[in-house]
Amino acid sequence: MKKVYDSVIGAIGGTPMVRLDRLTTMHRVDGTIVAKLDYLNPGFSKKDRAALGIIEEAETQGILSPGQTVVELTSGNMGTGLAIVCAIKGYPFVAVMSKGNSVERASMMRALGAEVVLVDQLSGSLPGQVSGGDLERVNEEAVRLTAEREAFRADQFSRDGNWRAHYNHTGPELWEQTGGSIHAFVDFLGSGGTYAGVTRSLKERNSDIRCFVVEPMGAAAVAGHEITQPEHPIQGGGYVMPNLAFLEGAAIDGYLQVSGGEAKRIARELARVEGIFAGFSSGANVAAALQLLQRDLRGKTVAVMICDSGLKYLSTDLWI
Repeated sequence: MKKVYDSVIGAIGGTPMVRLDRLTTMHRVDGTIVAKLDYLNPGFSKKDRAALGIIEEAETQGILSPGQTVVELTSGNMGTGLAIVCAIKGYPFVAVMSKGNSVERASMMRALGAEVVLVDQLSGSLPGQVSGGDLERVNEEAVRLTAEREAFRADQFSRDGNWRAHYNHTGPELWEQTGGSIHAFVDFLGSGGTYAGVTRSLKERNSDIRCFVVEPMGAAAVAGHEITQPEHPIQGGGYVMPNLAFLEGAAIDGYLQVSGGEAKRIARELARVEGIFAGFSSGANVAAALQLLQRDLRGKTVAVMICDSGLKYLSTDLWI
């Protein structure tokens, strides 16, 4: 048993891994999917790691003053992680989020003590489908609030504490838990921090591990595809942002696309078949892993992240 932590921050990371043998058997694929259950973090998502990494890096660099307000745009998961970390460390936190994201996320952040500012979507945007344009509107409000309150902007898309949290912890955990028996890693892109950190860590240990970017079908900007569907239901990523800073210098062995419908179907199968109650992006990751096992990685082991909890989507059509 681990020691008693001084706060819930100590419980961030160190999440278990499981084999998805029931799902691979159901899909009749030859190979293994190992899933990192980061939805078991205190804020129910992998973003807890990045939130802690960004705040602790800022403290070390002396760019975050005691009691200073922290502001960040979020689809809900980074905001939840920051709400937890800021509450423990004594920083007021303001989460800025699109009204297109699920209401559970805003409710959870408020419960954790955050001030939540909800921003209207662009005309014609659909609830549950946040586009790059919607995200830009959220960013404009976050910039305004940061200046108005003389706040620290957590800026998950550029702060190195994001990807370093995954380089220093998530990647080594994947390696240790599997005994290095990983042939591939796939990750649905949000800020790109998880992908950048984990792939750097794994490639340093074994350069033969193949790493694949996962994006929504019709919105695969990083893969260089024509954008035909900028709106999609896979919340937390796929914002049609081709120049994610963390991907500069990161190894990319291939690009995979998953439709919103496929992500939804696999997320539901994860719940029914494996007892893993996860969200859209987790479904997208597992769907991408199944693609690989059906093709050139037959018989191999693919690692995925279970990014967040299905509890954050109860009001969406993922479960309705």
